[in-house]
Amino acid sequence: MAAPVVVFAAGNRSRGDDALGPLLLERLAAVLDAEGRGERFELIDDFQLQIEHALDLAGRQLALFIDAGTGTPAPFVFHAIEPASSAATHFTHALPPEAVLAVYGAFAGCEAPPAFVLCVRGESFELGADLTAAARTNFEAAWKHLLGLCLRPDVTAWRSSFSHA
Repeated sequence: MAAPVVVFAAGNRSRGDDALGPLLLERLAAVLDAEGRGERFELIDDFQLQIEHALDLAGRQLALFIDAGTGTPAPFVFHAIEPASSAATHFTHALPPEAVLAVYGAFAGCEAPPAFVLCVRGESFELGADLTAAARTNFEAAWKHLLGLCLRPDVTAWRSSFSHA
C-alpha cells in the first residue's frame, strides 16, 4: 500500500544550489523517522523528474515536488499545480512536475492526486560548488514551510499555505 503523501526532490548535490531539493528531503527524512511519521510519506530523490515518476503518484492523496530555481522569488514559492495541457513524448528526458501529472492522467485514466511545488531560490549551479550563503538562508525558510506542510498533510491545509515567502 502506497504512503498517502509522496515527496519528490529534484537536484544534483554536486552543482551548488541545485542541491537544495535533495538536502531538504534528507532533513525531512531524518525528522519523519525520528518522529515515527515516516510511513505516511514516500520520499523520492532524483537528479530530474522523468516519465517513470508518474507511476509513483498511484494511490497517493498528495504530491509535493521540491526543486531549486534561478528565477524564483526569494526565499521560495509554494503553490498548487495542475497537469500540463500536453504530456511528454517518448523522447522526453526530463519533465516539469506538471508534465509528470499529465503522464499519470494519460497512463492511469484518472486525475493525479492534488500536487504542489516548493521551489527554493538558488543563485549558483556550478559543478563542484557549495551552497551559496543566500541559498542557505533560503533553505532554512523553505525548511520551516516544508515542516509545517508535513505536520498537516492534507490538501485544505496545503492550499491555505500558498506562499511567496
